[in-house]
Amino acid sequence: MKNFWICLLLLSCAVLRAEESKEPAEESTTEPPITEGDRQHWAYSKLERPPVPVVTQTEWPINAIDQFILSRLEKAELKPAPQASRTTLIRRLSFDLTGLPPSIEDVQRFMTDQSADAYEQLVERLLASPSYGERWGQHWLDLARFAETDGYEHDKVRTEAWRYRDWVIEALNADLPFDQFTRQQLAGDEIAAEFRVATGFLICGPDMPDVNQQDERRSDFLNDMTGTVAQVFLGTQLGCAQCHDHKFDPVSQLDFYRLRAFFDRAFEFKRDVLAAPPSGNKVSASSRLLIRGDFRRPGPEVEPDFLRVANHSSAKPQVTKDRSNLRTQLADWLTQPDHPLTTRVLANRLWQFHFGMGLSGTANDFGIVGESPAQLELLNWLATEIPRRNWSLKEMHRLIVSSATYRQASRLPDDASEEVRQQWQRSLDRDGLLKLHSRGTSRRLEGEAIRDAMLSVSGRLNAQRTGQGIRPPLPPELVQTLLKNQWPVTEKPAEWDRRSIYLFVRRNLRYPLFEAFDKPDTNASCPRRNQSTIAPQALFLMNSDLTRELSREFASRVRFVAGDDRRQQIELVYRQALGRAPTEDESKVSEHFLMSGDDAALRDLCAAIFNLNEFIYID
Repeated sequence: MKNFWICLLLLSCAVLRAEESKEPAEESTTEPPITEGDRQHWAYSKLERPPVPVVTQTEWPINAIDQFILSRLEKAELKPAPQASRTTLIRRLSFDLTGLPPSIEDVQRFMTDQSADAYEQLVERLLASPSYGERWGQHWLDLARFAETDGYEHDKVRTEAWRYRDWVIEALNADLPFDQFTRQQLAGDEIAAEFRVATGFLICGPDMPDVNQQDERRSDFLNDMTGTVAQVFLGTQLGCAQCHDHKFDPVSQLDFYRLRAFFDRAFEFKRDVLAAPPSGNKVSASSRLLIRGDFRRPGPEVEPDFLRVANHSSAKPQVTKDRSNLRTQLADWLTQPDHPLTTRVLANRLWQFHFGMGLSGTANDFGIVGESPAQLELLNWLATEIPRRNWSLKEMHRLIVSSATYRQASRLPDDASEEVRQQWQRSLDRDGLLKLHSRGTSRRLEGEAIRDAMLSVSGRLNAQRTGQGIRPPLPPELVQTLLKNQWPVTEKPAEWDRRSIYLFVRRNLRYPLFEAFDKPDTNASCPRRNQSTIAPQALFLMNSDLTRELSREFASRVRFVAGDDRRQQIELVYRQALGRAPTEDESKVSEHFLMSGDDAALRDLCAAIFNLNEFIYID
C-alpha cells in the first residue's frame, strides 16, 4: 500500500512537470474586451457629482455631508443622535487630527470659549500642529508598507529609509496637494532631484538583495510594487492578475504587465544593493508578460498603458512614446479630476480614518467582490469635492470634522430625555452596524497612539522630530530571540520617549506594545488595521515595564502639582488622562484606594487609569 501512494505521488509530479513544460496556448496572451457592462460597476462608472439632497430637518445639517446622511436617515425614519459633549469632542478631535490627548489647558480653553466659532478655532489649531503630520503620516505608512529593513531571513537594515518617513510627515504638515503628493511618490526623480526621496514609496516593500537569482528578485519586487500602487491609488487588487486574468474583475494579465511596464525601466537590481535608479543612460530590457507569472517564462512584449477599465475619462489619455517620464505620465493619469477611482479611493480612506469604517468597508478593493458603499452618492460627492478644494487634505479634514454627522454622540447621554432614549433604541435596532451614521462611533486607539498618550500624560513625551529610527530597550526574553545586533538600543535614553512613528520599524520584529494592539504586517499594504481583543493587551497594560515606569512618572508629576492633597491628586489624574473631572463615585472610590494604600498607591491609581477602556478608546 505504501508503494502505491509513492507511485501516485511520483505520477502526479510528472504530470505537473509535463504541464509546466507545455508551450503557452495562443489564448493565454489574449484578453477579453472591456464592455459597457464592466463600467456599470459603481467603482468603474463615470465619476459625476450628485446633487445635494433636500431634507426636512433643515436645522440639523451644517454642511452638505449632513444633508446626504440625513436624507438616508429620514428615509429610514431615524433621527440623528444628539451632539457629543465638549469634553468628548475635544478628545475626539485631538486624537483624530494629532494622535495625542488634549492637555488640561487645551480642554479648559475650549470649555470656556463662548465664541460662536470655538469649535472651528480648535480644528484650526490642531491642523496647524506639527503632530498632525505625525498622526496622518502613520496612516499613510501603513498603506505604503513602510519598514526600515529588507525582511526575509537576514532582514538587513535600510540606512536611509527613514528619510521617506520624514518626507511623508513634512508633506502632510505642509498640506502638499494630494495630486502632487501622488506625483512625487511615483515619479519624484523624474520631476526634480529634490523630490527623489518621495519615491521611497515605490521601494518600501520587502526585498531580498542577496538572493542568487536576481531575475527572480527583480520580478517579485516589481510585482509587489505594481500591486501596491494599484491597491493604494486605484483600490484595485491588480496583483491577482500576475499569473492569469482576474477571476472577478475586468482586469487581464496583460493589464497587470502593462502597468508594471511603467516601472520596469525605473530600477536596477544589483546583488546586495536595494533597487536603485539606473545609472547613466542605461535602459533595462523590454517589458514582457510572464507566462503564469513565472520569471523564467517570458511571453510577448508589452508597452506601458493605463488600466483599461478605468481609462474612460473625457480626455482618455494615451501613453506617449517618451520613455524618460513614464511614471510621470502614470501619475498625471491617476490625478485627473474625473478619474473614476483615485478620488473615490481617497475619499473613502479619509472617511474611514475619521469614522472607523469607510463608506466602502474594503478600502483597497473596489472590485466586484469588494463591499459596495452604503452611501454611494455621498462617496461620489466627496470624491468630486477633492479636486474642487485643490486636492487639499486639510480642507477635506475641515469639511468632515465640521459636519454635524461627525459631532454626534456615540453614547446615550445620562440626562437624555425619554424621546431621545426612544430614538437611540430605534437607531440601535435599525442601524446596528452604523451604515447610516445615525450616531457616533467609538474606536480603539492604535498601539502607537496608546503609547504616545501614556508618554504624554506622564510628562515624558519627547517632541523631537525627524531623524533615524529610535530603538528603546526591549524585554530580555525578546532580545534573546534576535540575531546579534538586530536591535542596538539607542544610546540617549531621552530619545526612547519620542513619538511612536519615530521608533525603528524592523520588518521581522514588532515592538511588543504594537504587536499586542494589532500593528500590521509591513510586508503588504494595510488599508485598515484589525482590532482584536486578546489577553496580551490587558497583560501588557497591567504588567509591562513600560506601564510601571510611566505610571510612576505620572504619579510623580501629579504629586509635584497637587502635593499630598488626595482630592487634588485624583482630580488631576482624571483631567490629565481622560480630559474630564472624575464623577462623584469615581472620586470616592479613588480616595478610599489612596487612603488604604502605601506610598505606591498613587502610582497604582495611575496604572489603573491607563487600563480603562476610556483611556484606550475615543468616543
